[in-house]
Amino acid sequence: MTDAQETASANAAQAPPEEPDTGPAPVPLLEPREGVPPVVADEAGLAEVIAAFAAGSGPVAVDAERASGYRYGQRAYLVQLRREGAGSALIDPVGCPDLSTLGDVLADAEWVLHAASQDLPCLREIGMVPRRLFDTELAGRLAGHARVGLGAMVENVLGYTLEKGHSAVDWSTRPLPDPWLHYAALDVELLVDLRDALEADLDRQGKLPWARQEFEAIAAAPPAPPRKDPWRRTSGMHKVRRRRQIAVVRELWTARDKIAQKRDVSPGKVLTDAAIVEAALAMPSDARALSALPGFGHRMGRKQLDHWQAAVERAKALPETALPQQSQATNGPPPPRSWADKDPAAAARLAAARSAVTARAEELRLPQENLLTPDSVRRLCWQPPRVRTEAEVVSALRALGAREWQIEQTARLLTEALAAPAPSEEPAQSEGRG
Repeated sequence: MTDAQETASANAAQAPPEEPDTGPAPVPLLEPREGVPPVVADEAGLAEVIAAFAAGSGPVAVDAERASGYRYGQRAYLVQLRREGAGSALIDPVGCPDLSTLGDVLADAEWVLHAASQDLPCLREIGMVPRRLFDTELAGRLAGHARVGLGAMVENVLGYTLEKGHSAVDWSTRPLPDPWLHYAALDVELLVDLRDALEADLDRQGKLPWARQEFEAIAAAPPAPPRKDPWRRTSGMHKVRRRRQIAVVRELWTARDKIAQKRDVSPGKVLTDAAIVEAALAMPSDARALSALPGFGHRMGRKQLDHWQAAVERAKALPETALPQQSQATNGPPPPRSWADKDPAAAARLAAARSAVTARAEELRLPQENLLTPDSVRRLCWQPPRVRTEAEVVSALRALGAREWQIEQTARLLTEALAAPAPSEEPAQSEGRG
């Protein structure tokens, strides 16, 4: 089972049911309190925002809009902020690509973001890096909310509805349409109010210290390293089995990525993942054969077809020693589905550990992956401490990056799970009747 499948399964099994709607209907949030602010796109306007937010007080609501699916990469195309005493601000990072001065002014403030891990990379690119933060999505998970999208959280916690019709638009569009700016301003309008309500809820449940540890870990985390062999994430890659076909995927993906980066467009707009996989499976002999495949239809010009066929030919010409392996080498345990054959004792430990962690997560009303990541559970069960005491398990969990609250909740349970007896190599034969 993959991490995504484990997460989905855990969420489905553990998400608490929604409370029946017996209260008043949610109120549509139609306008920002001070109206939609003008978009700041020059140094003079940015200086005014910096001065206003430096004079403000309390937490700062922060959001960013990207152009996923339209542009290459994940850069920010609009940054929204709100702070008590400063109001709201909309900043265009195209006109103001360096926001480090604003980031410095807000360095001592707590930043409030929803799903912080999504926005922090693009904010870091423009010089905005928080020292302290409050993630309202993660807070919602820890508090036991079944639906943790911003709209659902604002509705269920604060009783307002947000208009979410522009979440997937092309935010690189200039000028940005007024309805989009209206939507963007409303995204930070109630973020601090949501933060305050969730903090009170977590405090009532005794989970606020847990949340603070999580937020500290997010703020302290370094930028993610570049992904190794990113072409292996091509959708449909599981259909490609032979190493030379895998090489075709790699060559086509790399050629596509260069074009997408040069044009500043989403790679999928240059060539779809499905087309790459079709070409890898078919191994076309020439551009004409390539043109008959899905994704390389009549709309594609001869020059483009020749370009893609050249990538196929490069893969065909590679010596055997240069072909990619069928799977990426990892330093982690093998897929759990193979454990029963490779190491029955480890499989037994994993089954016991999963069961224990899931049960504890249900008791605490939070998703299992937030109590302890599935990867940490797998690594611990595949290579347990040589001496399986609780102290050794605590040490192992710390080495895996678990937070102290997670260790407190799971160390004893996992110590017991690591002692799970291995299944017999052969089932005992019952004695037949004579």
